[in-house]
Amino acid sequence: MTQVKAALLGATGAVGQRYINMLGKHPTIKLEILMGGESAGKKYGEAVHWLFPEAIPEEYAKAMVKTADPESAKGCDIVFSALPTEVARDIEEKFARAGFTVVSEASAHRMDEDVPLMIPEVNAEHLKLLEKQGKKRGWKGKIATTPNCTVTGLAMVLKPLIDAHGAKKAIVTTMQALSGAGYPGVPSLAIADNVIPYIKNEEEKVAKEARKILGTLSDGTIKPHDIPMGVTCNRVAVMDGHTETLYAEFGEEVEPQKIVKTLAGFRSEPQKLKLPTAPEWPIVVRSENDRPQPRLDRMAGSVPGMAVTVGRVRSGIDKKAIQLTLLSHNTIRGAAGTAILTAELMDREGYTG
Repeated sequence: MTQVKAALLGATGAVGQRYINMLGKHPTIKLEILMGGESAGKKYGEAVHWLFPEAIPEEYAKAMVKTADPESAKGCDIVFSALPTEVARDIEEKFARAGFTVVSEASAHRMDEDVPLMIPEVNAEHLKLLEKQGKKRGWKGKIATTPNCTVTGLAMVLKPLIDAHGAKKAIVTTMQALSGAGYPGVPSLAIADNVIPYIKNEEEKVAKEARKILGTLSDGTIKPHDIPMGVTCNRVAVMDGHTETLYAEFGEEVEPQKIVKTLAGFRSEPQKLKLPTAPEWPIVVRSENDRPQPRLDRMAGSVPGMAVTVGRVRSGIDKKAIQLTLLSHNTIRGAAGTAILTAELMDREGYTG
């Protein structure tokens, strides 16, 4: 296996820390350069407010944080971006113009028509957008993005429901973890003993991004899926793990047992290619009445945290509808993990050069 040299923008943030946590022992991606804004010029261990119980890997703790500039990442094959959206667009484009392959967490480019919005198990073929992106924009490099953390688990469950059973409509309610708001995130006096039934712009993002991810690539453009979606987003007092309830309607009668079989048997391109960060089974179905639960199931999967857990699969108000609960780890599967998996797929398909 070839060694991919990587740099990381936004290294001191909550999601940036997750990259360091996940890439420390990665077999093919070597994280060599850490970049930041106010932290530039400091040792990483001195600049970061580390959020994990395990210690910062020593090689990164001693590493100097560099300025977020293409010159800092010279020699790297790929640049991961965990930047805040408000600064991401200009900085990421600067790296793409300089010839770097950028995989971004930010929403700045997600809905651009020539930028793939990736969940590798769902839309691996969308990487073909990269073949014309550079020419169109005058870039030497390219940008791929990953979705809002809430979208990831939802789209992974909707994909087999649409392909195998023709799902026609989705009603979704989310219960989103605190870490999804970053650090320091939601004030403690706002969330303690409370549920906040509003996250700014979240409901619109979930529907738009899911339709693009589930869409069809044709003649170099993505035709978004036309599934109607109703979305309600809530912030809850859980540290990690987004829980969602899904009510899906179909064009004909469906049996819960068949839905369970479809979801549990779902595998896709990353599993076929045996990519290092791909879980053997991307969807884990639980039969207990009270699962999934964040504390018990957020680290599900042969690669911990990379599987979506589904439970409580049952009929809706009639036999043409299904209700279920799903759970995904928002900073692993919903953020750094999907970006790393996307980079692995890009490298395997020849898009990192």
